[in-house]
Amino acid sequence: MAGSGRLTTHVLDTMHGKPARGMRIELHYVHDDHTHHITDGYTNADGRVDAPLLTPEQFEKGEYEIRFHVGQYYERLGTEIETPFLNVVPIRFQISEDSHYHVPLLVSPFAYSTYRGS
Repeated sequence: MAGSGRLTTHVLDTMHGKPARGMRIELHYVHDDHTHHITDGYTNADGRVDAPLLTPEQFEKGEYEIRFHVGQYYERLGTEIETPFLNVVPIRFQISEDSHYHVPLLVSPFAYSTYRGS
């Protein structure tokens, strides 16, 4: 029987003061010195992926990495930045208990912040 754990994310574009719609996100499971691709998707109008990145059926403890394609997102918006600073932002974290893990990203072309949300 599956537990209650799941993994979600949310991206806020702090440059424009709104959710980051259309950002590509990849989820990887980290194993020793390599990663295994699990899923990918794009954020919706609310800056969220439509379904959890890990459902209760897929959920297991371990080390994960979410890759946020920030450079591609700002390029698609036509943001005029001579030399982009951020391209892909990897957030690597541990899942150690069967619960809801929420990994939000606050991002601009030049900086980002994350935390374990609720």
